[in-house]
Amino acid sequence: MIEFLIGVDGGGSGTRVRLARADGQLLGEGQAGPSGLLHGIKNAWAAVEEAISRAFAAAGLPPAPRERVAVGLGLAGVHNKQWAANFVAANPGYAAVALETDAFTTVLGAHEGRPGAIIALGTGSVGEILHADGTRHEVGGWGFPAGDEASGAWIGLKAINHIQQVLDRRVPGSAFADAVIEACGGNRERIQVWLANASQTAYAQLARLVLQHADSNATARGILVEAGQQVALIAHGLDASGTLPIALCGGLGEPMRAYLPPALLQRIVPPKGDSAAGGLRLIQQHLKE
Repeated sequence: MIEFLIGVDGGGSGTRVRLARADGQLLGEGQAGPSGLLHGIKNAWAAVEEAISRAFAAAGLPPAPRERVAVGLGLAGVHNKQWAANFVAANPGYAAVALETDAFTTVLGAHEGRPGAIIALGTGSVGEILHADGTRHEVGGWGFPAGDEASGAWIGLKAINHIQQVLDRRVPGSAFADAVIEACGGNRERIQVWLANASQTAYAQLARLVLQHADSNATARGILVEAGQQVALIAHGLDASGTLPIALCGGLGEPMRAYLPPALLQRIVPPKGDSAAGGLRLIQQHLKE
């Protein structure tokens, strides 16, 4: 008999879970390291189980036997069907497991299971929509550097392009350029070493400098305005009719509001819940089916 439900939001930077009773009563939350499938199936399950254990502890409860627990997960990397199948096959004994992309659980959480769209802006970016007839589709999410427009990494890449031109004296310098140059090593030689080793996360960390200088520097502001236009293109790809509400999610969702075209702003609504809430909704739907 299932006594507890778990909703999981698992990505490349960390894992968050929400614990509820079978009737939906929320009990606690827990966090752990990354559980994106890119990090390996064994590591993903280890992070999920650690976060679940911490959620039970936060609720003041001993960990329940796995056979009394059902888990709904939104994980990064689920697009790789083999990884997803391997993850479900490695279930360490939970009564039920429902696995989806973190984009889809974000939609379920943001609109409480009702039709609507999300555009998630963080280290990467992706849009997802759930239509009234139950169909859904995704826009973007192609990954950095080929895609992920308007993401932190994309914004950081634009900043790097700018300082290359400043150091070459192709364009004038500024306090903004100086800040990015300093963050990446301080001179041409060290920046080239930075570039050789930089991850998507490292590029994304530069986005905060772009945001900090946007009010005082035209180049920084231009990068964010272009990012806002890319968000509008994602929105159009999701719902060209412009009828369904869109929630901006992720760490850059709120900071980017100031740079969105006015027509798009009218459609933006605050998310009612997050991806972990969507994971709970996912497992509830799975058990009903």
